[in-house]
Amino acid sequence: MYATQALTHVVPLAAELDKNKVTPGVLGFLVFAALAVGVWQLMKSMNRHMGRVNFEEAPEPGAAVAAEKGASGGSAEK
Repeated sequence: MYATQALTHVVPLAAELDKNKVTPGVLGFLVFAALAVGVWQLMKSMNRHMGRVNFEEAPEPGAAVAAEKGASGGSAEK
């Protein structure tokens, strides 16, 4: 059966539908459910990867010099 023949059988069924009542149907639900499962899996993977990260902030170069001056009393002499 060709696609055009299949469409000729579907067109009369579409005329019977109420044009003011359009719903996404089963296909819309399945697409939405697939997206929801995909987002859930991505969030789960992100949480697992973020748990493995060992983040230690590097000190700023200017802060080390200021800390040494403060510890030696260089700024308190004034």
